[in-house]
Amino acid sequence: MGGTQESRQSQDSYEQGRGTGRRALLGAAVLGAGGAVLGLPGAARAEEAKSGGESGGGYRSLPVPTVIAHRGASGYRPEHTLGSYQLALDMGAHVIEQDLVPTKDGHLVCRHENDITGTTDVASHPEFAGRKTTKVVDGTSITGWFTEDFTLAELKTLRAKERVPGTRQENTLYDGRWEIPTFEEVLRWADREGRKRGKQVWLHVETKHPTYFRKLGLGLEEPLAKLLRKYGRHKKNSPVFLQSFEPTSMQRMSRLVGTPRVVLLWTPDDRPYDLVEAGDPRTVADLITPEGLAWIASYAQGIGPLLDLIIPKDANGNLTEPTTLVADAHAKGLILHPYTMRNENTFLPANFRKGTDPAAYGDVFGAFKVYFETGIDGIFTDNPDTGLLAHADFVND
Repeated sequence: MGGTQESRQSQDSYEQGRGTGRRALLGAAVLGAGGAVLGLPGAARAEEAKSGGESGGGYRSLPVPTVIAHRGASGYRPEHTLGSYQLALDMGAHVIEQDLVPTKDGHLVCRHENDITGTTDVASHPEFAGRKTTKVVDGTSITGWFTEDFTLAELKTLRAKERVPGTRQENTLYDGRWEIPTFEEVLRWADREGRKRGKQVWLHVETKHPTYFRKLGLGLEEPLAKLLRKYGRHKKNSPVFLQSFEPTSMQRMSRLVGTPRVVLLWTPDDRPYDLVEAGDPRTVADLITPEGLAWIASYAQGIGPLLDLIIPKDANGNLTEPTTLVADAHAKGLILHPYTMRNENTFLPANFRKGTDPAAYGDVFGAFKVYFETGIDGIFTDNPDTGLLAHADFVND
């Protein structure tokens, strides 16, 4: 996730303790030695959340805080595979995320990026060696293999692999087991699992680089809306969220379907690429003001902010004091689904790490508790089982 291609590519390194300059932009008082966060906003909201959710059907009926499986159970399986989605569902995740990019022949497939160099075995296919190329995506030059240069039939000859094998070596056991799923296959899977369990399977679906793809004649929103209508997930109470880092993509979807929509937000200085293309000078810092949130609320039901927008970190990566974003968004009727919680030290705030091994698990339950106490409505996590235990601790406390 991230507002520009460069920030999307660097998200995980940012969360591993780099990107100090951007953290400094967020500034705030440092936590005390005991690691407690004082004066949390939204405390009343957090207490209300402990009742287990809100009534009224649709997304308001989901448990609060909602545990959203980030790219499936990607802490344990290669991301955006049916294996990752199935494990997340079996663990009990409330919602499961898909990221969508198009193929050359217009099919929507589930990949975090259109650059599939690091998430598939494409480099080991000599028949596709000539497809390697350099492209400028959202203003950033990238060299690799891209979904828009492959037909669906060609992509189906590839197999998924672990994206961060250095951190998640055990996940490499599953390299090559699963192919790239189409979104329609995921919809069919969700319907099958829903019938089997007697309970709807909730999805959280992101349009990736929509401005870039629309310029290529591969607009994402229209085929996505067509699939949602085909599978009955196009209404305001349908078990699916739509999301994008480009606000105009959600505006477009608001004219096509009634499905709930979420605007994703990166760092304060980031400019969503659709706004860059339109000459709109607004940054994320502008969008999280009361005025900006009111604008988002005119076409969306929620925001998905970087966790640092909820509780900033200092230059050493420690959590500081919460911002007013939770209260400000709730005041405009918006829910908040921030991202991303992961179990490994390298991804956790510095004051919740244990030991010196970056791949070892830290005090993730402590971190979850601090974020939940801000009154957020849900959270993305690579480890749905951990998130669900943290949820249970919180609502039963």
